[in-house]
This record gives sequence, C-alpha cells and structure tokens, in this order.
Amino acid sequence: MSSILTNTSAMVALQTLKGINSGLASTQAQISTGKSIASAKDNAAVWAISKVMESDVKGFQGISDSLALGESTVAVARQASETVTNLLTEMKGKIVAAQESNVDKAKIQTDISALRDQIEAVVGAAQFNGLNLVDGSSAATVDVLSSLNRSADGTVTAEHIGVAAQNLSIGGYAAQTVFTGTDGVTTDTADAFSFSLDANGGTDDAGTVVVVDTNLSAGDKINMRIGDTSISYTVTAEDVASTTTADVVAVGIKSAIENSGANVTVDYNSGTAGTLSITNNGTDSISISGQYENAGSGGLGLLSSINVDDGAGGDSALALTNIETLIQTASNAAAAFGSAESRIQTQSDFISNLTDSMRAGIGSLVDADMEEASARLQALQTQQQLGIQALSIANQQPQNILSLFR
Repeated sequence: MSSILTNTSAMVALQTLKGINSGLASTQAQISTGKSIASAKDNAAVWAISKVMESDVKGFQGISDSLALGESTVAVARQASETVTNLLTEMKGKIVAAQESNVDKAKIQTDISALRDQIEAVVGAAQFNGLNLVDGSSAATVDVLSSLNRSADGTVTAEHIGVAAQNLSIGGYAAQTVFTGTDGVTTDTADAFSFSLDANGGTDDAGTVVVVDTNLSAGDKINMRIGDTSISYTVTAEDVASTTTADVVAVGIKSAIENSGANVTVDYNSGTAGTLSITNNGTDSISISGQYENAGSGGLGLLSSINVDDGAGGDSALALTNIETLIQTASNAAAAFGSAESRIQTQSDFISNLTDSMRAGIGSLVDADMEEASARLQALQTQQQLGIQALSIANQQPQNILSLFR
C-alpha cells in the first residue's frame, strides 16, 4: 500500500543515515583526539581506570625527581668518603715514615696536620642542596622517596630507601654544658642555646650568653648564628691554659661577632664570668642560636690526637694504630654510600621502565587504532553518500502517487 501520510521507506533511510552520521562523528572524534575513549560517556569503567593510572604516572614522575635528587646527594657523600679514604691512606704513608728514628718528625707532623685540615675541608664541603651526609649534622637515616604502592582497595602508600648518614667529621656536637643564653624566649640544651631578640627599643631587645669553662679544650668551637650571619670561634690552647678560660673565650666570641658585621652591640659583663650582653640594633626582631662543637668527638675524632712528633709529646706507634682504624671507618662509609647509590640508581631505572609500561597500558585502553579508524572513515563516508541517495529516492515515492490521478 502506498500512502502520502506515512513514507516507511523514507523513515528507514533517515534512521540509517542518522546511524551512519553518528558513526562518522565518532570516528572523526577518534581521529582528531587520537583516543577511542576520550570521556566518561564513551566507557565509564575504562575511563576511570585510565585516570587512576594517569595519576600514578604523574606520581612516578615526581618519584623520578626525588630519586635523582637522592642519587646526587649520595654521590656527593660517596665521593667525599672516597677522597677522605685516599687522604687517610696518604697520611698513613707519612705515619709509617715517622716510625724511622732518623727522620724529621716535626716536618712530617706538619704534613699530617695539612692533610687533616684538607679532610676537614672535604667533609665540610660535601653537601648537596644543603644536606651533608658525612659531617654528623644529618639524622641517622635519610629517607629517599622511591615508590608509590597501590593496593587492591585503592590505598596508596609511599615507600622509601633509607640512606644511613656517616660521621666523618673530626669534631662533633657533644652533649656538654658549655654555655647558656637568656632573654624573654629561650631554649637551652646541654650543648646549644637559642633565643630571639625584639627590635631595638622593644621589651626584650637584649639578651645574654654565658660561657662555662669546665668542659672546654683546645680545638673546640663555638658556632653562633645571629639573624643571617654566621660566627665561629675556636678555643685555643692559650684559652684553656688561662685561669679565666670563660672570660677569655667570651672576649674571643665578642671579637668574632663584632668582626662579622652583625647588626648588634656586644658588651662584656665583667661582673659575671664569661657573660656577654647582646643588644639588637635593628628595626626587626632577630633569632640568635649557638652550638658547641667538641674537637675530636666526631667519627674521625682520632685524627685530632694523631701526632708523630716525639719532641712535642707525640706517639708515632699509637698514630699508626689509630690511622688503621680511621681508614677502616672512611672506607666503610664509602662502601655504604656506594651500595645506597647503586640501589637508588636501580630503583630509578625501574621507575622509568614502569612509567613507560603504564603509559603503554593506558594507551592500549583509550588510544584509537588509527588504521582501523581510517578504514572505518572511508567506509562510513561511502555509506553516508549511499544513505543520502537512498533517502532522496524514498522521498520521491509520494510524487509517484500523482500519476495514479491523471
């Protein structure tokens, strides 16, 4: 039956053309975006999985940066440890030479002292981004972010590689009551103090530092920080020999502060032994802190006692025994850092490969197959042309009914 009200053929052709156009739009979107699943409406489950994996990839990129930083830090410490080991080995040669009676041991001791100073310089400079793993100032273990672990329930936990710090310093921060500091806000420990001073004219714009002489020995250091200025004073043998060690050291610290250029006034309080009064001259409040460093208490503390000059109270035989211990300490530190560096490098390579694998996995889930899309596009374009032609023919059918009424 033919009808001018209902054109079934045209409706079928129209629906077919709509389906073809929808497929064509989808295929063109895949070609333009490169993805078969570009949003949650395309496939909610797969899209959600891909987004979780993409977030993990971002996290692993951050871990790669952390591992690179950690590897560089450990590499600096390893290089310092190896250099110290080489310097100690060189020192051993001089100590061995001093075992001979017919040598100038005073000159040999001068060389040994120079090597000791060089070791101090190496240890002090072995920092990366402010972190020094060999001078005894770091925590016992430094954690390097190494991985993110995702469990089946979606919980994410961070994993770390622990790098043990090694103390290759000659001096160390020993817990001894050496000085105190006072003002309105004060924190004191056995070997340190810290306090703050108000701006000049404020209620607490002045404070005191009191040096105690009972535990000081030659080579000890008083390290202070006044605002952004660092000050250091090394206790001398003459200071220790003085009957008023606290006063002499206090005067030495006063001179060091004045020479530092810190914007404070330092007065020596003769009424109380070893007392300095510090007044803030600036318009901003400042923090003041101090740390006592005990000579010879570091991991290489035995270096401070090595002396082969028999005429100056030295003991070349003891020096030979001590240098063996020191070489072992330094070489153990180098070995520990080497193992840690190797582990970090292995983890870094693994994270790089894992990130590539995850990217490939994401691609297999959401990326479009461009060869298939190209073939589908050609087929759909042909179908579209045929659909248009079919709809045109179907639309002509009501016109044919007119011939029945002629």
